[in-house]
Amino acid sequence: MEEAKWYVVHTFSGYENKVKADLEKTIENRGLQDMILEVSIPLEEVTEIKDGKTTTPKKKLFPAYVLVHMILNDDTWYIVRNTRGVTGFVGPGSKPVALTEEEMKNLREFMGGNGSAAAAVVPFKEGDFIVVTGGPWEGNRGAVQSVDAENGKLTIFADMFGRETPVELDFKDVKKD
Repeated sequence: MEEAKWYVVHTFSGYENKVKADLEKTIENRGLQDMILEVSIPLEEVTEIKDGKTTTPKKKLFPAYVLVHMILNDDTWYIVRNTRGVTGFVGPGSKPVALTEEEMKNLREFMGGNGSAAAAVVPFKEGDFIVVTGGPWEGNRGAVQSVDAENGKLTIFADMFGRETPVELDFKDVKKD
């Protein structure tokens, strides 16, 4: 029996979850669990900071694409290709091209093996004007001098005893002015 491989399916934008649900229902109804093994929408956790609050929503890693782990034959191709919301397989013409083991390994590593990747959306950049909303420097205003996205910190110059002094602040303690 042929080995199952991962294929990339292109969908209409915003239809990824619907395609996954419809495909899984079809697989169950037709008893194709041994031919189409898994339907996946790779997600990543994105850290966002808005008004001093940190959230980590999950966002689609590849919007408008769904991964399907399956044994490719005429029947499975037809079922996937004719699922509502699917525009086609990724590959030249109508011929699907499987992801390589290396590509899947890299994707799993990027996603941390648990289906999510940690990626930070940095809400500040050098030159932004901010106001401090918490901590001992609350009420101070300043221009961002540097940003440490990895640690969620930024540096501004604050007035201390009549001198400009660099002060490191957490993203959660500041907001754009």
